[in-house]
Amino acid sequence: MNSTSTQDWIKTRIKPEEYKKYLVNDKDFIDEEEITRKLSDNKNIDKNKLRDILAKSLEISSLSTDETAYLLNVNDSDMLEEMEEMAIKIKKKVYDNRIVTFAPLYLGNNCINSCLYCGFRVENKKTKRQVLSTDEIKKEIEVLTGKIGHKRLIVVYGEHPSTDVNYMIESIKTIYGVKVATKYGHSEIRRVNVNAAPMQIDELKKLKQAGLGTYQVFQETYHHDTYRKLHPKQTVKGNYSWRLYTMHRAFEAGIDDVGIGALFGLYDWKFEVMGLVSHALELESRFGIGPHTISFPRLETAQNTPYVKKKFQNVTDRDFKKLITVLRLAVPYTGMILTARETAALRKEAFKLGVTQTDASSKIGIGAYSSKLSSQTGDKQQFYLADTRSLDELIRELALDGYITSFCTAGYRCGRTGSNIMQLLKTGTEGKYCKLNAVLTFREWLDDFASTQTKEIGEKLIVNEINEIKEKMPAMYSEFSKMYKRITRGERDIYI
Repeated sequence: MNSTSTQDWIKTRIKPEEYKKYLVNDKDFIDEEEITRKLSDNKNIDKNKLRDILAKSLEISSLSTDETAYLLNVNDSDMLEEMEEMAIKIKKKVYDNRIVTFAPLYLGNNCINSCLYCGFRVENKKTKRQVLSTDEIKKEIEVLTGKIGHKRLIVVYGEHPSTDVNYMIESIKTIYGVKVATKYGHSEIRRVNVNAAPMQIDELKKLKQAGLGTYQVFQETYHHDTYRKLHPKQTVKGNYSWRLYTMHRAFEAGIDDVGIGALFGLYDWKFEVMGLVSHALELESRFGIGPHTISFPRLETAQNTPYVKKKFQNVTDRDFKKLITVLRLAVPYTGMILTARETAALRKEAFKLGVTQTDASSKIGIGAYSSKLSSQTGDKQQFYLADTRSLDELIRELALDGYITSFCTAGYRCGRTGSNIMQLLKTGTEGKYCKLNAVLTFREWLDDFASTQTKEIGEKLIVNEINEIKEKMPAMYSEFSKMYKRITRGERDIYI
């Protein structure tokens, strides 16, 4: 596409009428003065009040922004320990002891925007631009499903006419269509989530029809002035409100699973937590459905992006673990995504704070999986990763720590999404389905892909899980047992 038609495409991206109707007196729902005031007013920490807030969270009730600010101001080590203990108790209640894994797949790095911290920014001449063809996508999927065993993806697109909604639809169809032969049949991707730019309602309807899983867009920073400084006004991304109301449009379009996030390190981390919670509460208030997932990546170095080197807002490991804890308590029903931006050691600690999803075997260079590129290919990727371990290695560590890796996608195909899943999550019912399907899919992965060492450790975990199902869910055990036997005989993609 030539520059003239690219400019024409850019001019059509934002439809003001699709977000302005949600503004109140021409203002969005991120009230900076109110957030700042609440962070200041809730500093008188009392253990009894803290326990009242924690008790509310354990009921799987969303916390208010005042209550969130209160938690953010806790610095006493004993109180922090109580918060962490409650975070994992809530995670166990809602999602049991499972961790969902996925792989990121970058399909194109062309972009029209100029984000000062991003390796894909349009001015970065050192980036090698590429958009994967249908055949190249198939090769990536063959590696991800046939050699590694992934069942979920988050596919990532730059904002550019070469990766517009039509390209997205075709790429999703291509991904779902790849079946890789295994010794027990075939392996395939069963859930394609999308991380893309804010889109128009009619485009989102088309993505939904194409089999979109969760639609994920990060606000990056909720602080208006910082947002303006990092995203030039003349770019599409420079429109704060167009991005902020993306999920409103998604719900209008019939998409019922959405993911929000902030890039921690661009502004004060406590403010960003308040922004995420405000966003979740806004969605609950407007649509009765909160975010399916919340992501909280930290700013990482990217090639030829001097801004990152300044470390403008450093988020320490201690701060990072605290913000994870507070998010789990404040939005207790949501899935929480931890990425391979973090080191293996920190990820191990973070799983104990209520994380539910993470990536593994991650390569974010364009075409990196099939071409065997390094996991740190600077001129083809958006930023650098800290944890490049294989899926097998991560699963082994998780199993040793008592977590079962789940490849389940049953809920999405059984209608347990959107408003339906919210009630199931808040009552702890979904966790029971998750437990059963996690064991079934873990059995499948162990037999098809696990190394000898990982399989040995996984077998011990499965015995414990089955015993727990038999003891705590006797009514469901008989049906589960039949399905489990079918899996061991080589049947695949069986779920409750």
